[in-house]
Amino acid sequence: MTRSTTDEAAAPPLPSPKERRRLREAKSLSEEQVAEAVGVTRATVRSWETGRTSPRGRKRALYAKLIAPDPEPAPATGPEAVRRKERPEPSAPAAVTVAAAVSVAPTPAPTSSPEPPSTPTPGPAPLPTSTSTSTSTSTSTSAPVPTGSPTPEPAPTRSPVPASASAPPVPASTPPPPEPEHAAPRLSPDEAFDALYAHSAPGLVRQTYLLTGRRSLARESVERAFQLAWHRWPEVAVDRDPVGWVRAAAYEYAMSPWHRLRRVHRHPDAPPTEPARRALFEALLDLPPAYRRTLLLYDGVGLDLPETAAETEASTPAAAGRLEVARAAVAERLPELAAAASPAEQSELLQDRLGGLARAEHVPAPSPARTVRTGSEDKARLWTRAAIAFVALLIGATAITLHTAPTHYEQPVSPPERVGGVPPRGGPQKLTPQDLKLQKVLKEQLAHGPERLVPRIP
Repeated sequence: MTRSTTDEAAAPPLPSPKERRRLREAKSLSEEQVAEAVGVTRATVRSWETGRTSPRGRKRALYAKLIAPDPEPAPATGPEAVRRKERPEPSAPAAVTVAAAVSVAPTPAPTSSPEPPSTPTPGPAPLPTSTSTSTSTSTSTSAPVPTGSPTPEPAPTRSPVPASASAPPVPASTPPPPEPEHAAPRLSPDEAFDALYAHSAPGLVRQTYLLTGRRSLARESVERAFQLAWHRWPEVAVDRDPVGWVRAAAYEYAMSPWHRLRRVHRHPDAPPTEPARRALFEALLDLPPAYRRTLLLYDGVGLDLPETAAETEASTPAAAGRLEVARAAVAERLPELAAAASPAEQSELLQDRLGGLARAEHVPAPSPARTVRTGSEDKARLWTRAAIAFVALLIGATAITLHTAPTHYEQPVSPPERVGGVPPRGGPQKLTPQDLKLQKVLKEQLAHGPERLVPRIP
């Protein structure tokens, strides 16, 4: 146990599953190439990038080294640094993120140098992270977490630091700043789950309704996903996007083909009465499940293309192809969508129409959060008891078998059977009284002569 704990502590840290996928695609590596380099299958690499599993041991080190970003070039010294000071670099674009603006802040000049600090060359800015336009995904990072679990603190919003500004060096003995007295209190696991459920469950039910066209199945899928989230709450609480975790679980359950065998979910519900919404509803249900899910995530929820591909477990080019085909199929039913001038206008129009369709339809409200938590605990308790009972039954059957089983092999006795067609027994005939008398006389008399001539009388 000590060895495994040490190995886990010494293992290199890995980025989030979505970041793993982005780093792999940034290096133009396919899933097959990564799987061949690490020594696993393509399905294993896909499960690493979706967050279902994580690599361990030697494979973790190889995978981390393979997707690690390229190191930034070392700052030049000597004449090259002087030339860079004289020749200003082009400024970064205005759409860089807060992390990029902070990363280009200049290093404070030492106090012993009389010269003013010079502007360093800004490094390569990271790719901007796109934010979701839906309410569920925009609040995922602010979801509360249970007490005792590591809480990822959001980075404070800061304005870009000008290149001419410089801060005095902070002494090593400076104590950390005191925490504010009005800090938000930490929530218990129950309160954090209830807050996440109350905020995102109604919207997820409407999204799942657009995915399946069945109101009762949408509610059942969301409640089932939240039960699974409560069962794995330590994992969900520290996730970057708890709403995305629950959404993926709800979509997977709702799109299961086994629901076709249930009579209540065999046929979709009645479509809307308004012609435009009815056409959009029928166009969505006519799409294949994978295309429908891609269109809903990208144009309905507002995820970007890599995140949509990661949640649908497909490559980014495949997700782009599915999105294009789905838009073309829906545009055949909606003339206003076909008349859009650009894909951006199509996306905005689709988002507006999908949101209007989801809000207009009467979707059943989900059960209270306490009921979902209690149902998850009861189900986990039931499965635990069933597993214990099965193990006890198996142990009892094994013990009875060992007690009653024979310890040695006993050859079975064949039943008697009449045998026919056997020839009569041959051999010497039965001796007569005279023959017996002669045999007795010969035994009593002494034999004289060579041994080879002495008869042997039985």
